[in-house]
Amino acid sequence: MNDDIQPGDSAEHEYDHGALGDAEYAEFMELAAEEGFDIEDVEGAIEAAGHGPLPVLAVVGRPNVGKSTLVNRIIGRREAVVEDKPGVTRDRVTYEAEWAGRRFKVVDTGGWEQDVLGIDASVAAQAEYAIEAADAVVFVVDAKVGATDTDEAVVRLLRKAGKPVVLCANKVDGPSGEADAAYLWSLGLGEPHPVSALHGRGTGDMLDAVLEVLPDAPRETFGGAGIGGPRRIALIGRPNVGKSSLLNKVAGEERVVVNELAGTTRDPVDELIELGGVTWKFVDTAGIRKRVHLQQGADYYASLRTAAAVEKAEVAVILIDASESISVQDQRIVTMAVEAGRAVVIAYNKWDTLDEERRYYLEREIETELGQVAWAPRVNVSARTGRHMEKLVPAIETALAGWETRVPTGRLNAFLGELVAAHPHPIRGGKQPRILFGTQAGTKPPRFVLFASGFIEAGYRRFIERRLREEFGFEGTPIHISVRVREKRGAKKK
Repeated sequence: MNDDIQPGDSAEHEYDHGALGDAEYAEFMELAAEEGFDIEDVEGAIEAAGHGPLPVLAVVGRPNVGKSTLVNRIIGRREAVVEDKPGVTRDRVTYEAEWAGRRFKVVDTGGWEQDVLGIDASVAAQAEYAIEAADAVVFVVDAKVGATDTDEAVVRLLRKAGKPVVLCANKVDGPSGEADAAYLWSLGLGEPHPVSALHGRGTGDMLDAVLEVLPDAPRETFGGAGIGGPRRIALIGRPNVGKSSLLNKVAGEERVVVNELAGTTRDPVDELIELGGVTWKFVDTAGIRKRVHLQQGADYYASLRTAAAVEKAEVAVILIDASESISVQDQRIVTMAVEAGRAVVIAYNKWDTLDEERRYYLEREIETELGQVAWAPRVNVSARTGRHMEKLVPAIETALAGWETRVPTGRLNAFLGELVAAHPHPIRGGKQPRILFGTQAGTKPPRFVLFASGFIEAGYRRFIERRLREEFGFEGTPIHISVRVREKRGAKKK
């Protein structure tokens, strides 16, 4: 599929069209010109929406070297929480960034908690999780302090992982600090890039170096066994929800340690399992590092591990404990999978323990708390007894099919024309904006670009998404819809 075409392929020109073939692209651009759209703007919209999975950049280093400040500088906005103390917990650890026209994801590992294994182990643990999902790494060192034993430990991890590394010598606020940065050549990671994440000094040169080592697409392209290996399934959910038990039941043997104590799985376990004549790769993320007693640290590790697993996967199977009320943490995990653009299956575990009253209230909770993912296939399972386990693979296959579905541009525009005629956008300020035409620029997940005569309200966009699902399916996948508004004639960018 076009999402998997790498720059340098003979079909590189098709990649620029997103999922549109040459003939379809030419026809679409002619339509755009007739409607008065700037051709460059249309091409940019299709290219932006047509990208496949984005490469992942991990920002790692010991506490208080300025990782979160650097992440905010890279993404161009203040999102990563910054405090002058370690242990600041955030729900979100993955962000989308752009530099010099290239888009990529940034994994921030700024939050941590010191556990009884010591600070070195804490830093190493979170670095392992982030590096696992990354295509390249920015290693941040405090140039004023110099290389510490903890920094040396992270260097050993980076060498073992074999990922491209850009060395960031942070807190170099002026020319006098560049001599301190030069000492970091001793780490053996190549040229230290002197940077002040706080003031922005040197970050452009560092990002240029990042783009040189960051691939245009992830090293693991999504697709069938012939392209990217077995389809990858991430089992995610809050600790002690039954992820390890489910993996063992699916595998038909005890492959993962199961314990009533939450967090017994230390490292992600990738298992190749054959089901129905097909080999799948299941990623078990069933917990966090042992003996992390401080709850904030545990929550952060769980978020980081979940983000790393989701970045590697094509489908996220989200386990929810049906015997308990749906929690805020459950909702955050669902949101993480949706925002990452992965296919989604929701498995309600421990179904065999529910009485009629709990089932009634659970259905109400699903309607109110998880209504935003009503499109996700649902399976009611028991990892302990194996109940309904045979329904899991069909649900995964359904979600993958939806994730890869593409609607031809002609059929999409016929649908949009009927929709707009039957249900026009509400009049606002004496004007009635219209959806003029659109195209599906990408898959995995489906990404649409709609071109309009005026601003389209969020409520109408949600209405369009609902009708797209009713008409074309898209079961088990998020849908991304972007809208480009036609500028007034004569108001083109100068």
